[in-house]
Amino acid sequence: MEFRTPIRIPSFDFGIDHSMAGLAVGSCFAEEIAGRLARVKFPIVCNPFGVLYNPLSVAGMFRSLARERVYGTSDLVKNGELWVSFDHHGRFSDPDPRVVSERIGRAAEEGRCALQRAGYVVVTFGTAWVYEWKQGGKVVANCHRFPASEFTRRRLSVDEIVAAFAPMLERNGCGSERDEKGCLYGKKVIFTVSPIRHLKDGLAENSLSKATLLVAVHELVRRYPDAVYFPAYEILMDDLRDYRFYATDMVHPSESAVEYVWQRFREVAFSPETSCLIDRIGEIVRAASHRPLYPATESSRRFRRNYYEQARLLMQEHPQVDMSAEMNLFRE
Repeated sequence: MEFRTPIRIPSFDFGIDHSMAGLAVGSCFAEEIAGRLARVKFPIVCNPFGVLYNPLSVAGMFRSLARERVYGTSDLVKNGELWVSFDHHGRFSDPDPRVVSERIGRAAEEGRCALQRAGYVVVTFGTAWVYEWKQGGKVVANCHRFPASEFTRRRLSVDEIVAAFAPMLERNGCGSERDEKGCLYGKKVIFTVSPIRHLKDGLAENSLSKATLLVAVHELVRRYPDAVYFPAYEILMDDLRDYRFYATDMVHPSESAVEYVWQRFREVAFSPETSCLIDRIGEIVRAASHRPLYPATESSRRFRRNYYEQARLLMQEHPQVDMSAEMNLFRE
């Protein structure tokens, strides 16, 4: 008897390998996948503006990076003792506005370079509910603990989401002034909808939000051949479909659930050769994190010599994979 409904996911019409730079943006689920890619040495940058949940804020981040917008202290707002940016996550906040703008500037430069180099971009939408600041009339990426009375809450429409992203995927879109192409044009864009539940919105409202995101994403994938959909949401909701695959907060996926999604991602995104390379890298990375109880013993030295040689050979075979950090640990 079959007690699950496994999802058949067609392979992407492209393959990701270590020669391709990547950029992952959106909800914290994007950070989970990007973290796993980074651990097996894929060159990837994640969330240069911090975690972003709604599609309009993600689209605004892409426009800012493409147009090389510079954020100064005049773009910040003070809340209590902290200066914040409504376009950025709270990790940039600080009592000194100059520190905030410097942090934003460094992250934006890294994000601009990543966007220019990226062969693929992972975009994860978290919610269709947005908050508009009444004073400025803009959708904010983060309310930064301002009173709820200062915002208007509403749900984005499918058309709004599609209209925000369509120009970026088109040849004549919203690139920088020097480049008329959309900033995502010519890149492989992997859309996902985060399986993380936004229970504060309410269960019915969360379902309506996810449905809106799904319809918008599928419309973008239908229109643009370089866009694909990876069903992370459906894997949690329909394949795993059990509370044991959630963390204790009943909101975020458990570690085993994220690992399962990662394995399904591997199946469709990587060639068999790249998957084999990932396994080799993973074994060496895990060995480097091992801390022996008796490092001075001959068996411990033999262990380090063995994996040092494995890392050296891997780098010799695949120069694009940097194992120097692990080699230094084995050398020590």
